Formats: sequence, C-alpha cells, structure tokens
Amino acid sequence: MSLLHDTFNNPFGKKEIARVSLPNYVSDNLKPGYGQRPYQIEAFKRFVYLYNEDFEGKPPKPFHLLYNMATGSGKTLVMAGLMLYLYEKGYRNFLFFVNSNNIIKKTKDNFLNSQTSKYLFSDKIVVDGREVYIKEIDTFESADDKNINIKFTTIQQLHIDLNNTKENSVTYEDFEDKKIVLIADEAHHLNSATKSNGVLFGSWEGTVLEILNQNFENILLEFTATLDYGSKEITNKYQDKVIYKYDLAQFRTDKYSKEINLVRSLYDEKGRIMQALILNLYRQELATANNINLKPVILFKAKKTIKESEQNKINFHELIDEMSASLVDKIRDTATVTVLQKAFLFFDVKNISSTEMANRIKSNFKFENCISANNDVEAEKNQLLLNSLEEENNPIRAVFAVQKLNEGWDVLNLFDIVRLYETRDGKDGKIGSTTLSEAQLIGRGARYFPFALETGQDKFTRKYDDDVTNDLKILEELYYHTKEDSRYISELKKALVESGVYEDEDRLETKQLTLKEDFKQTHFYKNGMVVFNKKKEKSYDNVKSFADLGVSRKNYKYQLSSGFGKMTSAFFEMEVQYEAEVQHSKDIKLSAIPKHVIRYALSQNPFFYFDSLERYFPNVGSLSNFIDSTDYLGSLEIIFSGSGTRLSDITNSDYLLSIQGLLQTIEMEMKLNLTEFEGSNYIKEYVHKIFKDKEIRVSKDNERANGQEELVANKPWYVYNANYGTSEEKAFVSMFSRRFESLNKKFDNIFLIRNEREIKIIDKLGRAFEPDFILFCKQKEGEELTYQVFIEPKGAHLVAHDKWKEDFLKEIREEEYTIKIHTDKYKITGVPFYNNADETKFKGNLESALEM
Repeated sequence: MSLLHDTFNNPFGKKEIARVSLPNYVSDNLKPGYGQRPYQIEAFKRFVYLYNEDFEGKPPKPFHLLYNMATGSGKTLVMAGLMLYLYEKGYRNFLFFVNSNNIIKKTKDNFLNSQTSKYLFSDKIVVDGREVYIKEIDTFESADDKNINIKFTTIQQLHIDLNNTKENSVTYEDFEDKKIVLIADEAHHLNSATKSNGVLFGSWEGTVLEILNQNFENILLEFTATLDYGSKEITNKYQDKVIYKYDLAQFRTDKYSKEINLVRSLYDEKGRIMQALILNLYRQELATANNINLKPVILFKAKKTIKESEQNKINFHELIDEMSASLVDKIRDTATVTVLQKAFLFFDVKNISSTEMANRIKSNFKFENCISANNDVEAEKNQLLLNSLEEENNPIRAVFAVQKLNEGWDVLNLFDIVRLYETRDGKDGKIGSTTLSEAQLIGRGARYFPFALETGQDKFTRKYDDDVTNDLKILEELYYHTKEDSRYISELKKALVESGVYEDEDRLETKQLTLKEDFKQTHFYKNGMVVFNKKKEKSYDNVKSFADLGVSRKNYKYQLSSGFGKMTSAFFEMEVQYEAEVQHSKDIKLSAIPKHVIRYALSQNPFFYFDSLERYFPNVGSLSNFIDSTDYLGSLEIIFSGSGTRLSDITNSDYLLSIQGLLQTIEMEMKLNLTEFEGSNYIKEYVHKIFKDKEIRVSKDNERANGQEELVANKPWYVYNANYGTSEEKAFVSMFSRRFESLNKKFDNIFLIRNEREIKIIDKLGRAFEPDFILFCKQKEGEELTYQVFIEPKGAHLVAHDKWKEDFLKEIREEEYTIKIHTDKYKITGVPFYNNADETKFKGNLESALEM
C-alpha cells in the first residue's frame, strides 16, 4: 500500500522538493548553532510543498499529517520550524498535547525558556519585520493576534476538559471560530481506538479528531518515532498522512546515533557495575586527554518494581563506599572484553594506578551525584537534572530507573546501561515485553554526544566507523551490560534490529584491506605525493561590497496599494466600483528615502544587525556607510508602481514596506553564497603516510562483502588486495581493467587507489566529499607530469541527489591545478561520475582529462 511519503520519495517528488526554498524566517529564527540537518530541512520542505501545491495524492483539508521520525532526530526542532512557517501563514493558535506531564515540562522549556540550553528559538524572533513572542495560554480566549500562542496539556486532561466543561478550561466552542494547529507528540498513544475496535466516540483519538474537524483550516501535526506499520488498521488510517518517514535505521545509517555494543559477561551484578564504572572513567579520561568536555553517565536498570530499583541504589552506594584498588584489580585480572583490556592499558600508559582509579570513581559517584527516576514524585523533583545531564554544572553521574525514562527523555551523554537482573520473559520464540522496553530504552540512550577534534569536522555524526582501532570510537558507542545468556541476547538483538538502532554483529565480518607488498616497494609509494585540501573557517576579509558575495545590483520592484476599492449595498443588488487608474512607475534611490526609515527597517531584521553585517562585510565600517556607500545600499533604487495619485504621495509606511522587501531579497541572495566553512588551498602528503593497511567491517549479506579478488589480486595497478565496494564501484574497476592496456601505452606508474575514507576534498561551500578512487598516471614522455584523478562511481538512483559532487569534480577539472613537488609536476583533475549504464561517456571523459 502506497503511503503519502512515497509521493515525495519517487524521482518526480524528489525533483519537486529540491525546488522548494526554505523561507528565511524559519531558519533565521531557530536557535543559532543548532544548524538544521539535511533531513530536518527535508521535513520542512515537504510541508511547504504540501501546503502550497496541488498534486495527486494530496490529503484533503483539514490537514492531518504525521512525522514518523527517530528518537533523537530533533522532532521538537521540526515542530518549532513548522510553527514559525504557519505563523507567517496567519496561524496564531497552537495546541500542544502529549500523554505525559514530564514531556510537557521538557517541551515548555524548549519553547518558552530562553535561559535553557535546549531552547529552540533565536533570542529575538522576527517575522516580516515584526518581533514575535512565544506565549503560553490557558484558553484561546486569552490569545492575541500578534504572537504565537501555545496551550500545553496532556491528551488525558484535554479529553477531560472538553467532555466535562468547567471554568477556565478549553471547550469545543473555542475551536469553532479560530483556526488551530494541533501538535501531538508521542502520537502513537492516540491510536488505541483504531487498533482495538475502531470506535472513536468517547476515546482520546475521537476527541482530537473532533477538534480538528471544528474548522476547515485546522491542522493536526502528529510526531512519533513508533508507528506500527504491521497493523492493517494503522496503515489504513495513516495512508494519506505520513508526510515523512525518517526512522531509527536511517538515523543510524546517516551516523547521527551512537553505535550499540552488547557487553556480555559472566560477572554477577556487582561485577557488571564495576565493569561499567571502569569504562565510565576510561571515557572521561580519554575525552579529557583529547580536550573533549565530557561527563559520561551510567543508567542502572531494574526490571519491574520501584522497590528493586531502590535496593539497587542502596547496594550501589555500599559498593562505592568500599571501592578500593583490590576491587579494580579483580576486574583487571578477569577482564575478557577487549575494550576493558584497552581501558586498563590506557590507565597504565597514563600512570593512573588502581588506587587512583578507585579514588576517582569514588569521587565521581558520591551519593549526591546519583538520582532515581522511578515515580512521578521523583520524576518531577529531578526533572531539571534529568533533562540537563549534559550541562557542565549538572553533577549527576548515575541514574536508577525502572520504566520512567522509556519515553520523552533527551540525553546525549549516556554511555552505559547496566541490566541489574538476569531473567527473561520471552516465550514460544516471541520477544517479551520487558525485552521490548529495554530495546526502547537503548534507542533513547543511542543519541550521539557531539564533539569535533578539528576545524570543520561534523560534530554531530560518528567519525570512526571505518577506523575500528581508534580509541575515540568508544565515545561513539553505547554499551549495554548484561549477563551472558544466549537466548536472552538473541531476543534482545532481534528487538534492536527490528527497531533499526542495531546491526547484528553476527551478521558483520571484519575484512583486511592490505596494500600489496610489490606496491610498497615502489618509488611512488615511498616518495610519491597525494594532493588534497582541508576544511577551514570561511573568511570574509576580502568582501568589500554586495558584488563580492554574489548579490546582483538590480533594483527592487514594489507595488503600491491602489487606494481604491468597491462599495456594495447591503440591501440592493447594486455595486459601485471605481475605475482603475492607469499604472505608472517611479524610480527612487535609497539615498532619497529618509534615513530613519531605512535604519528602522534594518533594526527589524536580525540579519542586518550591525554585528551580523560586520561578520559578512568586515570592511563596512559603520551602519551609516552600509546605508550610504555605493558598494552596499547606496547604489540601489526601488521601482514604485501605482497610480499617478499614489506615486505623488508615497508615505513613510510605503518606504518601510518596500525596504523590508528589498532587504529580504538581498538576504535570500546572500545566503545562497554564505557558508561557515570553505575548502583550503591544496596541500600534499606522502602516499605512504595516507594509505595504509586497515580493517573494515561489512555486512555478510551485503554486496560489499565480495572483495573482487579474482580480478584485482594479480593486477599491479590496483594497490590493495581487494575491492570491498558497491556493485557500481566493482563495475568501474572491471572497466578500468579492460582499458588498462590503452593507458599503459602512454603512462608509467599507473596506480588505482581505493579511498576508504582516508582523504576528503572540500568544495567552496565547505562540503566534504570522499571520492571512491584516486588514479595516478605518470607520463612516459615529455615533462615529468603525474596526473591525479578523482573518480566517483555512482548508481543512477543517486546521481541527482549527489549532483553537487559531480559539479565539484567538474570544477576541479576546469581549474587545471598543477603543483610542483620536488622534480615532479602533479596535475590535479576530476571526471564526472562513472555509471555502468553509460561507460562510453565516462571513457571519453577520462581520456580527455588525461589528455590522451
């Protein structure tokens, strides 16, 4: 059965969404530094397209849509962006509801409390030149038409209020004459009626749909990470409603989550706790050694009862009180888990003794640094601490819980979950409810802790998937500590795989990618160079005008209001209409417009605040210069169109509106050319320092598991022992093998190197690209010229998505960059994508790049 989101996933849909521009008032008014991720921008664009365009399969009004987005993917940020968009479209009233008071409190902070780190908006929200405030309201009678008004409630309370009317509560009548945006978080809780008997009357689900249908312009936006596509009833309900599906599997594939490791051991509960404490200290010390500010947290999980969890906490504090070198050494002497052995080696190298380890653990996990979250009273009391575990001034290192944290808990620095029980409840091959809840909890803990070690590195994604020996990989992993029990582990793996947050390690295999010995003996390997660049912060030091940022010097057109209309009698079929006057145009330079009007217009747009102008125009000097100089606003004119009467009486209000429109146009054009980073000049490094033997992990049933050894093993030009690539990459290597003889006639030292994420090249917008292959060819005759060619095989289904990479390869080719290295000369070039379906075209491009 086709769902709404399939419409956007087909080639036509992707093409249409690519044309959608995200309005400035959305991106500008979300918190700086959050940096909307590509999938969040996609979420916004899909709604913008659906709201404005007609297409086959478009759902009817009132719109009822669902975002099925992974835990940790930033659903609340998407809510905030959609609120801004709908505000500009005339919506003022928003109703947020969820099934838990804890989530409401957290969401209020996100939307209302600008002092918290998780506040979602800019310090000042400006839409259409007017400052907008986010206001919490109790009823929509107290809402105003200038700001964003939000009522927060639980679905339970909303249901009670609407069906048991009392003073100062919402009623169905509140929704009749106002258009409302309803926002439902954890929306899977709304489907009980659909899943059971389909009877909506009297249910929470029925209450929400009745509100929605009070007004044709109402909108219901549901958000959940959990949608039961296996249920026929749910699938039927949401067939025309799921606007975006970005599940945990995709979230993990895109490297926005931690990887999950199941740490199974024969330790008892005390031993598992000690194991987690030592790894916690290892993470902390490793992060500190790399200038990463990290306070790792451990969650201790009880099975069913609060009493169990309370006893776990008592036992834990007793263990901390008796913490000693001998307890540490007991784990040291019995450790069989590789990462534990690596941890002890780290402590030995750093000269951190077992006694010092015990003292640091004791200090980190003192009584006041540990809290419980087992009932509503505790959850409310500890709400701020639980939702700010990443903050520097938050001392909490351990959390004890049963079930309270399975939903609505946002935590980035949880790295260990210790299962303090050993039973299982699966039966007849089915996964037990406890195991399912454990998988859900692990999914919440898998949120990635952001860090970056070099300028321009993406701090929000995993960096060491292909570098399995790197110590820092442990900062990208969540460990779930459990007793060795093959049946339980099998059930848990199945639950995790089905949730999409885990790839079964039994289905993965480690492949050895080794450089051939003959290649290692070549002069090229020992003395040859590879040329690439790095990401650096964008410098605007040389920007001295609009033109330097690609802003064209065109005049802005503004249509004056006519000042005329029509008059209709209330009692007779009579209408008096003024005859439209002839339209004229008049060009007015900004220098002729009152300065105070221009200054006021600038003050209403945060993009043109002076500190922002100085960032992009460091040579502007002053606001007056920005207004007067012909390099900036001083050269521009506004073309006013209107009747002769209106043109003779242009007011300051007209000037203000026209300048605001002009500034928005300039802002949009500038943003197309603005970037935080850019590519540096080319640098060089020895081939033998970049390309080395390494291990990679591939899925056993993936096409990459086949290394194409039968072709490449005996080819001197292919430098590695295997090609663990995609089918398209293997097809390219096969084609290259067939073409080798023609290349060999002109070139020596022909070497094709598979780039297993060893080097990146950075384009002018700071985007990183890791070409799959780098080809080196040295001319046999003439000057000592070596060609270095970047090559990227690409399946036809990915060509449109990665078009910027192909454009970048073409730019490299057009630049014809050459560099002198010792006595050799290197020419750096690239070719458009290789595609198996059009080999002939690629051959021509490659031969042209090599000047054959």
